[in-house]
Amino acid sequence: MAILDSKGRLFGKINLLDLGAALVILLVIIGIFVFPGTSGSVAQIGRKTVPIEVDLIVRGLNVRDPQQLFNNGFKKDGKTNVIIRNQPYGQIDIKSIQQLPRTLTVSQPDGSVKELPDPRENVFNTDFLLTLEGKAEINDSGPILGNSKVKIGMPFELEGFNYNFNASVIDVRIKDK
Repeated sequence: MAILDSKGRLFGKINLLDLGAALVILLVIIGIFVFPGTSGSVAQIGRKTVPIEVDLIVRGLNVRDPQQLFNNGFKKDGKTNVIIRNQPYGQIDIKSIQQLPRTLTVSQPDGSVKELPDPRENVFNTDFLLTLEGKAEINDSGPILGNSKVKIGMPFELEGFNYNFNASVIDVRIKDK
């Protein structure tokens, strides 16, 4: 009996092309599961991770009870989920929350302008300043959270158990270790 017959079969039973395809599939499976390689890529070797603080301003959030949102929804030393440019980043620490007073600019009879408390009865509208802190990679163009650059003016979407709203970045501080 010949090793290869006229149809290219090994010992008359196994086609050489089928045997080659099965060996390639077996080697790929072994390569994926037995030798998965190192985590991360070569592009991340030169990057350093540093702590940063990001100040966000929320203007005109319609909420029935802002104090309940601050105490139950998110609180100082708590966490919130952040979405940057429609890309989920994950959870980030809340460093501080400061409710901002609602004011109006009112011109005075002498021509000057004063900022006075808003006398309107709209109690369902609030402004506040939120400071988040986390770790970001730093490169030549600035800090990066996840895969998104963090710059002043960028919108952040904050999401939690009972809230989902947008805020705008007004300050980014890179902290020294």
